[in-house]
Amino acid sequence: MRDLRRAADRFVTRRDGLETWHSFSYGDHYDEKNVGFGALVAINEERIPVAHGYPPHRHEDVEIVTWVLEGTLGHEDSTGQGGHVRPGSTQRLSAGSGVEHSENNAHDEEPLVFVQMMLRSTHHGDPEYAMDVVPERPGLHLGVSVHAPAQLLVARPMDTLLTIPEAERVLIHVTHGDVVVDGENLSEGDELRLAHQPSARLGGSGEALVWLLT
Repeated sequence: MRDLRRAADRFVTRRDGLETWHSFSYGDHYDEKNVGFGALVAINEERIPVAHGYPPHRHEDVEIVTWVLEGTLGHEDSTGQGGHVRPGSTQRLSAGSGVEHSENNAHDEEPLVFVQMMLRSTHHGDPEYAMDVVPERPGLHLGVSVHAPAQLLVARPMDTLLTIPEAERVLIHVTHGDVVVDGENLSEGDELRLAHQPSARLGGSGEALVWLLT
C-alpha cells in the first residue's frame, strides 16, 4: 500500500480563533476508513494565535507526542510538569490511568504552530512525561520514545539522501519545506503512508516526521 494524502485534503476545525488540521478522524470529523494507522490515531496540526490556547482537559490510555513548528508552547500537566517547548524538542506525555494538561501560546507576539500526535498506549499506570532534543544536523534522528509499537524519527535530509528503515508500516509527515520520497514530491502538511513496502529513500531540503509502526 502506498497512500499519498495532500495537506489541503485534511479535515479542519476552526473555533474561538484556533485552527486544527486533522490527518485522521477526530472530533466532529468522522471517516470510518481513516481512524488510525498502526498505533497512530491522531496527527493534528494546531495553529494558535497570541493569547489563545487549550484549557486543562483530560486524556487516558494514549501517548501524546508534540513537535513545535513555530513559536513557543506553554505546557502544564497534572504530573507537575510545566514549562516552554520550542522547535527542536520532541515531547511525550503518556496519559496512562488519566492526566490533565493544558497548552497555550506562551509568546506575546508570535503565533504558535505545532503538530500533536496520539497513539494507542501500552502504558496503563501513572502518567509519565519525557522530552528529547533533536540534533539540527542532517540525518535521521531519534525522537522521544513512546509506550507503543512505534518509533519516531525526525528526517532532515538537507539535500542528502536518507534511507528510511523498513517497517510493517511507515508514515511520513512533512513539517517544513519540500521533500522527495522515491521520486514523489511532498510539501508541508503532505503525508505518505506505506505498508509492506521496501525501504523508502527520502531527500530534498525540508523536514519530516517519520513513524515506524508494526
